[in-house]
Parts: sequence; C-alpha cells; structure tokens
Amino acid sequence: MKPIALAKTTIPPILTLVAVLLSWHAAVKFWDIKPFLLPAPLDVAHAAWNKKGELIQATGVTALAAFVGFVASLTFGTLVAFGFSQSKAIRASGYPYAIFLQTVPVVAIAPLIVNWFGNGLHSVMIVSFIVSLFPIITNATNGMLTVDPDLLDLFRLHGASRWQVWMKLRLPNAVPHIVTGAKTSSGLAVIGAIVGEFFVGYGTKWMGLGYLINYSNGQLRIPELLASVIASTLLGLSIFGLMTLLSGTVLRLWHQDA
Repeated sequence: MKPIALAKTTIPPILTLVAVLLSWHAAVKFWDIKPFLLPAPLDVAHAAWNKKGELIQATGVTALAAFVGFVASLTFGTLVAFGFSQSKAIRASGYPYAIFLQTVPVVAIAPLIVNWFGNGLHSVMIVSFIVSLFPIITNATNGMLTVDPDLLDLFRLHGASRWQVWMKLRLPNAVPHIVTGAKTSSGLAVIGAIVGEFFVGYGTKWMGLGYLINYSNGQLRIPELLASVIASTLLGLSIFGLMTLLSGTVLRLWHQDA
C-alpha cells in the first residue's frame, strides 16, 4: 500500500479515537463523574498496565477458544452446506435447525453447555462453535446452490458424479460466499467465547477475558472492567482484520486459479 493511501486509511480512525478519548476525559472531569461509575481514560490505562500480565494471558486464552470454535464452525458448516446442496429433502429437514442456532439467545445456550460438558476451556470452545456456525452454513449453502444451471447440465452431460460436481463446481462457486461467512463468523466466535467464559469456572491457568469482565464487575473494579472490555474489543478487531487479510488473499488466489 502506498504511503498516501496508508495515511488516508489510518489517520481518520486515529483522529476519531483521540477525539473520543478527549471527550471522555472532559466529560468525567466536567461532570465530576465518580470512578465507580465511569473512570477517566488514564485510570483505565493505569489499571490495564497494572494488570497487563493477566490481560495478556486472558486474551490468549479467549483467542484460543475463539480460534478453535471458528475453525470447527468453518469445517462443520461447510460439510453441512454440502449436505444441504445435495438434496431439497435434506435441506428442508435440516435448515430450520440451523436457523435455530441463530435465533436462540447465546446466554441461554452457555449455561446448558456448561451443565452438559462441565467447566473448562472445552465448554467455551463449544459455545464459540455454536454461536459462529450459522453464517458459515447459510453463506456456504447459498454459494453451492447459486451455480450456473448450464454448467450443471454440462457436468451431467459428461457423467460427473455428485462428488465431482461438488469439488469442481459447487465448492469453487461457494468460495466467495464462504469467505464472507467466515469474516462474520470470526467476530461471532470471539463473542461466543467471551459469553461462554461468563458461565465457566476457570482455574488461574485458564482465565479468559469473559472471566475477568465478570469478576471485575462483581468486585466493582470498573477501571479493570473497562480494560478487559477494551482488550476484548481489540481481540475482536484483530481477528476480523486478520480474516479480512486472509480473505483477500484467498479470493485473489481463487480468481487466479479460476
């Protein structure tokens, strides 16, 4: 990226962040807002520095749970979409249950997962997987079904099997759709991991950002709470940015291969 283009991309968000921080600080000082309601930005930065070890470790744990949940949803969701693309009967029988994953509140799922599978990182991964699954299924299914009918007729004319049609036609056609679903799913995986951590009792070794948020809120340590929230936001932005970068690379390779 050229320096001028890079500056145009990065400078506006930085200026917006500076404006938000200055407005936040001014509001706290002007209205004399108590720290247990809204601490000043410098207080949050101080708390984050004092707890940097815990924040870094917790961010790593949450990132691990979100990554495993996302990869599992990407793999399983693509396989489910393959089944849906093969038969209207399969699609009619299974798609309503895929929609169920999107409509049921995540705060209702998480306690059940913990009760069924016990406390620990594996339960958080399962919650992350469930929350991030639907965008993969719906986008991949849509991509596999919206193929050119003439191409389908051509494959059938040459006696292609279902597997060959899927590998040579449906899956390549679904790649851009899967990429779009993966970008959405990656953010949901972080949300699912954090919500799952609200309900999972960790030891000190597996203390994620959700646990820190819940614990800080219970202790009314608002600066630490906001520091954990900011760390969660930065984690989500980082994963989304990484997925955007990888998606662009995959799409460029896909077009070259095509």
